[in-house]
Amino acid sequence: MSDLRAPRDAVCEWCGAPLPEQKGRGRKRKYCGDSCKQRAYEQRNNVSGTPIPERAVILHPDRADEMRDRLFELRCAAEDVATAHEEGADPEEIRHLCDELVTIARKLEELR
Repeated sequence: MSDLRAPRDAVCEWCGAPLPEQKGRGRKRKYCGDSCKQRAYEQRNNVSGTPIPERAVILHPDRADEMRDRLFELRCAAEDVATAHEEGADPEEIRHLCDELVTIARKLEELR
């Protein structure tokens, strides 16, 4: 069985995209490209001198609503798995529901 979790440092700190495998020495990459690196710099600059923490994630209210909707979808998918298990669903159906649950969770990880 494969590990469903990706290492925390394997994704771009700005957009959440997977980072390419790093070979050789040097500091580990934080961003997938120059654009994300620039957006992160701008974010740090914009909060400099304010009480907002440098690594704070600032969401537009519409985006916060979208995140709540995705969390609700995730909870419903988890409840579907539990219900299927309680009702004695066959392993193939439970596997399908688990795959759906993981897909929803991965989408939810993309904060930006």
